[in-house]
Amino acid sequence: VVRAFEMEIIPAERIVAQIGGTLILTCNTTGCASPNFSWRTQMDSPLGGKVSNHRTHSTLTMNPVSIANSHSYLCTVICDERKKKEKSVKVELYSFPSDPIIEISPSLVAGESTATITCKIPDVYPSDHLEVLLKKDEQVLHEKHFFEDDSTNTETKIVTYTFNPMAEDIGKEITCVARLPMVGTDFEPKERTSSQKLNANFGPQNTVITASPGNSPMEGDSLNLICVTQSNPPAQIVWSKYLAEESIQHLIRNNVFSIPHVHFNDSGLYICEAINAVTNKTEKATVNIIVQGAPVITKLSIEPSTTVQEGENVSIQCSAESNPPPKIILRRKSDSANMGPYSARSILLPSVMFQNGGEYECVAENKFGYSKSEITLNVKYGPKNTMITVIPTAALKEGETVTMKCTSSGNPAPVISWKKKKATGESVKISKNATLTLQNLKSQDLGLYECEAYNQFGKEEKAVKLYVQARLEEPDRMIPLVIAFSSVAAVAVPAVAILIYVSRQAKINGSYSLVKALRLKV
Repeated sequence: VVRAFEMEIIPAERIVAQIGGTLILTCNTTGCASPNFSWRTQMDSPLGGKVSNHRTHSTLTMNPVSIANSHSYLCTVICDERKKKEKSVKVELYSFPSDPIIEISPSLVAGESTATITCKIPDVYPSDHLEVLLKKDEQVLHEKHFFEDDSTNTETKIVTYTFNPMAEDIGKEITCVARLPMVGTDFEPKERTSSQKLNANFGPQNTVITASPGNSPMEGDSLNLICVTQSNPPAQIVWSKYLAEESIQHLIRNNVFSIPHVHFNDSGLYICEAINAVTNKTEKATVNIIVQGAPVITKLSIEPSTTVQEGENVSIQCSAESNPPPKIILRRKSDSANMGPYSARSILLPSVMFQNGGEYECVAENKFGYSKSEITLNVKYGPKNTMITVIPTAALKEGETVTMKCTSSGNPAPVISWKKKKATGESVKISKNATLTLQNLKSQDLGLYECEAYNQFGKEEKAVKLYVQARLEEPDRMIPLVIAFSSVAAVAVPAVAILIYVSRQAKINGSYSLVKALRLKV
């Protein structure tokens, strides 16, 4: 069966193409072995596309579609150079590529300014079909038609509307509805919308501070101060704290101010300042924080130093912090000096004595507990109470041993030495020990013995003379020894010390005699 020569254009109906898209027109033939294709516009304008011929069909591709493609296109087919057929199709164009763009300006301050709504419909064509509605929620604010627009290319169309928003309008939807109805055309969408909430700037207002766990945390607990305010745009938060003499310590820029472990010095008035740079307004809120807890001793000191010289003026100070305020007791631990307790924060010791030395304690107490701290006062002084003891203390016989021990108090501990005075008056050091032992007592042991106690703050001496009584010739009769005492010669701080000298004289015929002790003059 031989088929008749026919042709068709696909698509055959009315064509509506989007500017910027791609359109392909296809010219098909049947019943012709070697067709010859040609394309042209009805007004012989440029095709604005690319022709591609094949054995039984030809295509005209427009990519991208432009305003120049708004024509009727004619496809001509010649078969065997004798038969000719033509068909045309009209290409209509539109551009409706994106949703409207809504702008509301200037920045609104609620109740203080007007609002201008701008709706932009980008690259629309043909604009004489465009309809635009501006709505507030479901209320139509403004409507505009572009029936008389004679634009021949894509354009961005703009619709503006000015109104006075009320406080209750904040948060309502402002919607721009753009429609491009073209009768008899089939494209989607023919309606585009965009919405934006009516956003007015306000505040800050209703600023409050929340303290967690509360306004009176225990010392050592964590504390979070949270500042909340109503503001648009969101307010900047600045924390500060009142210090003495109305000065302010700036802290952080954050709505939450945290202290991991609070101390007593964290007590005070904290300020949260909310700042809206757009409305140029600020608002402050304050909270008073009182840190509670057992006392903490912050200072226990001795002035001018913990080590002083006898005669200096000394001050012992104790201070503690807590809430509620602590009761402070400062006292000397030892009762030996009969100092007694001090219910005070300080002890003044004018012209301090060595008896004032020792450990002092400070006790701070309130209903949450107590704290205790100790400090030592070290008083330096020269030798005192120098004293000599003799062993044995009974009468001695010639040839026996006598031990003399010298003791003295002082800080630092005195160095003790022994000297013996010669007949020439010269003193010779005979021992660097506190104990002096004379063995096999003889007549040459007679004389004056001196004990010297010394440290960097002074010295003190004690001296006695040793006498010996005669032995009677009767074999069973003996004269007892006489022990004489001398007085102290003190160089620094006086102290009592006793040095005992014992002397015994060999074989004196007749009765015995007592020789008084000599006082050593220094």
